[in-house]
Amino acid sequence: MLSNYFYHEILRKTIISFGTLFNDIQIKHKDRSGNDYSVVTVPIAYGPIQKFLARIEQSPSVKKEVAITLPRMSFEMTGISYDPTRKSSNMQTFKAVDKDNNQLTKVFMPVPYNVNISLSILTKLNEDALQILEQILPYFQPHFNLTLDLADSIGEKRDIPMVLNNISMDDQYEGDFTTRRALIYTLDFTAKTYMFGPTSNGNEALIKQVQVDYHTDTNTVNSSRQLRYVAEPRALKDYNSDATTVIAEDLDTKETEITVSDATSLIVNSYIQIDNEAMYIREITGNTLLVNRGENGTTISEHNSGSALNVINSNDDVLISLDDDFGFSEYRYDYGDGKTYSTTKGTDV
Repeated sequence: MLSNYFYHEILRKTIISFGTLFNDIQIKHKDRSGNDYSVVTVPIAYGPIQKFLARIEQSPSVKKEVAITLPRMSFEMTGISYDPTRKSSNMQTFKAVDKDNNQLTKVFMPVPYNVNISLSILTKLNEDALQILEQILPYFQPHFNLTLDLADSIGEKRDIPMVLNNISMDDQYEGDFTTRRALIYTLDFTAKTYMFGPTSNGNEALIKQVQVDYHTDTNTVNSSRQLRYVAEPRALKDYNSDATTVIAEDLDTKETEITVSDATSLIVNSYIQIDNEAMYIREITGNTLLVNRGENGTTISEHNSGSALNVINSNDDVLISLDDDFGFSEYRYDYGDGKTYSTTKGTDV
C-alpha cells in the first residue's frame, strides 16, 4: 500500500556504529610498585542487562564453571521517537545518483528520528568501573558525532550525533555471602539519526539547457523579449575517442602551432584533445593550427608525432557522466520581432 520494498539498514547501521565506539576499552591493574600486572580488554555485546545479571547469579557455587567474567559491557536499543525539532518540508526533494544503475534519481528529504540506546557497564570492583567511565565521558560534551553511510545506494553520508543524556549507578551488593556482587553503571544515549524512504523508480531527467529571456519594458506581461541568454552543458574532455586526425610532428610544452595530417574536419573556436591535454583552436591555416594550450584545467605536456587528435564537440556533450565535471556553452541572441517564447509549445509565438 505505502510503496515498493526498500531497506537501507539505517537502524542496524546506527546500532552497530554505536557499539564500535566502545569495543577497544581496557582496564589495568597495578601492583604496589605501580607496574601493570593485568591488562584486560573489556568485552561488549548487544543484549539487555537483565540477561547478563541472570548469568552471574546462575552459578554461585565455586565447584561449577564460571558463569560470566567481569568486567563486561552491554548495549541495547530501548526506543525510537520522532524528532520534530529537525523537521523539514514533507515534499522537499533532492537529486542523487543511484549507484546500482548510475542513474539520477529523486529522493525525498529524510525524516528525523531519535534512537534511544542504553549502555551498561558491569564490574566487580568500583575501580574498574571508574576506569571505563573515564575513557568514555571526555568524548561526550554532551554528544559525539559519527559519520554514517545511511543510504549507501545513493552515497548519502551524514553526521549522526550520539548524545549522552544520563548516567546512573546500581550496586548489587544485597544477599548472602554466596551472591556475587555486581556494580552496574548505565549510560543513556540518544542517536539523532535520519530515516530515508524509497528512491524514485523512474529516471529523473537532467537539465540540458537553461534559457532566459530579458525584457526592456517593465510590463513583463505584454512586452516581447529583446535579449535571450542560453546556457548548455559542455564537455571538458573527449569521451568518444573520435581520432579526427593525427599530429604530424612532435610537440613540446611551449609550441602553440600544431601541424596535423588533415585539418579539413576541424573548425575555429572549438576544443580539441591530444592525449590528456585539451586545447582551443584560434586559427587554422592549411593544416596548421594556432591553439591555446592547457585548456579546461589540463596540464600542458609533450606529445609525439602520430598522436591522435580528438575533437571535443556536441557528440561528447551528450556523453557527460553524472559525476564528471563539465563546463557551459553560452549563447546570446538579440530580438526585435515582437514575439514571446511559449513554454507550453516550446517555440516563439
